[in-house]
Amino acid sequence: MKLSPIIAGTMNWGAWGAKLSARQIADLIESAVEAGVHTFDHADIYGGYTTEQDFGTAFAASQVEREEAIFITKCGIRYPSPESPHAVKHYDYSKEHIRRSLENSLRHLKTDYIDVFLLHRPSPLLDPKEAVETLEKLKAQGKIRHWGVSNFTVSQLHLIGQEITPEWNQIACSITHTAPLLDGTLDHHQTHGIGTMAWSPLGSYFKSQDEVRGRLEPVIQRLLKKYDCTTECLLLAWLHRHPARIIPVVGTTRGDRLQSMASAHEIPLEQEDWFALTEASWGHKVP
Repeated sequence: MKLSPIIAGTMNWGAWGAKLSARQIADLIESAVEAGVHTFDHADIYGGYTTEQDFGTAFAASQVEREEAIFITKCGIRYPSPESPHAVKHYDYSKEHIRRSLENSLRHLKTDYIDVFLLHRPSPLLDPKEAVETLEKLKAQGKIRHWGVSNFTVSQLHLIGQEITPEWNQIACSITHTAPLLDGTLDHHQTHGIGTMAWSPLGSYFKSQDEVRGRLEPVIQRLLKKYDCTTECLLLAWLHRHPARIIPVVGTTRGDRLQSMASAHEIPLEQEDWFALTEASWGHKVP
């Protein structure tokens, strides 16, 4: 299984964001696949437990065959909503909930299997033996093909790794959130063969007029001329340049932006330019 160079994140496609119609979602799916972005990232809770179903309905109406696409989804967060009446947000990795959540995702996405199934957030009450045994049984049954985790720290990866090393860890990583470069997370991924996905891969650059953006702006403007690309592609190229082979999960709801960002992995970002961006983000030279 090979994920696309970038992953289309669906969190903002439905009720939590653009509220796209079924036809609009189908068009976006087709545009993404046409651009080489055949991997779609979900979670059971997106849209208050509604976005998976919106996507599944639209995918069935699209011109894309199931075998052409890779579905990622996540479980574990119990979120207060009309679809899940809990008094408090919490995490649940009991075998009953993992299995129930997967069955719901299969039904909503109108598929017989999930390509990559992730535990969404680490829980202080996680029993790694119970969770891994459940995931491995679902894998043996053909209901999931691969599994991993999301937002797990190095110590939490060690904990679940006592049973089996997860295949993936989806983390926050970007030019404005570089902690995984320094806290051992990406080192651990490379040491143990854990694939890296990065959510919010553009970080806060387009969201905040802060000091970090102020330092990055002149460096980015210089490099945009050198590489003849968009700012989004340059920031994704910074991630692609890392030897952990980071795969960005982009949250756009526009097909043209997906098509543009799909080419970011082709930008030959030179080592010195990578460090120039990093230095600007940190506000000081490397030690």
